[in-house]
Amino acid sequence: MSAIIKTGLPEDDMAFGFKNDTGIAMSEEEYLERELGADIKHEYIDGHAFAMSGASNNHSRIAANMLGEFRNHLKGKPCEAFTADTKVKAGRDYFYPDVIVDCGNPSGSDYFASSPVIIVEVLSTSTRKVDTSTKLPKYLNIPTLKEYVLIEQDVVSVEVLRKSNDWRTEYYSLGDMVLFESIGLTLTALEIYDRVDNREINEFRQEQLALAAKLAEQQETTGS
Repeated sequence: MSAIIKTGLPEDDMAFGFKNDTGIAMSEEEYLERELGADIKHEYIDGHAFAMSGASNNHSRIAANMLGEFRNHLKGKPCEAFTADTKVKAGRDYFYPDVIVDCGNPSGSDYFASSPVIIVEVLSTSTRKVDTSTKLPKYLNIPTLKEYVLIEQDVVSVEVLRKSNDWRTEYYSLGDMVLFESIGLTLTALEIYDRVDNREINEFRQEQLALAAKLAEQQETTGS
């Protein structure tokens, strides 16, 4: 997820009614009405609305990779992938996950999905606590949810919590195949981290290039 801003520019706070660093208390109905006209997205947690910031390039790349892979896989199928512009309703709370897959055929006029089977959050230093603690129990209480996916952007690490496995965490790293059981899709860690710029993935790419060059040299030597 993009970072939740607890304090922001005065004009941003004034536009949405934010007055302090804990957000502003409001009803669910008031939040939904105000969110339609807000210039900045806000998440609604425990009766308070919080503004959200933008994301790093690596964050956006991972989210785009997941969205692209999900959409390609789901063409012609009942389930559909959505970006972070679509809210998820979790009880009386509303969140903007980075990517979701919904199989409930949500109406085109709706502004949120209420039947997600997969929720993906890309982690950052500023959002890790919210994604792994505050949101976790709320997401897992969504009746339709099958998999909650947490993806690090600074290292190659994917966590998948599956309902079929009693929500126990399974960890995946570089070289692993990641199964998205609810939609029958398997991706490599490299597909998830395509174009991502961090030390671990860059070192792996350099190793692969060196190995390819060595093999080419051996083949050339053998051929001559």
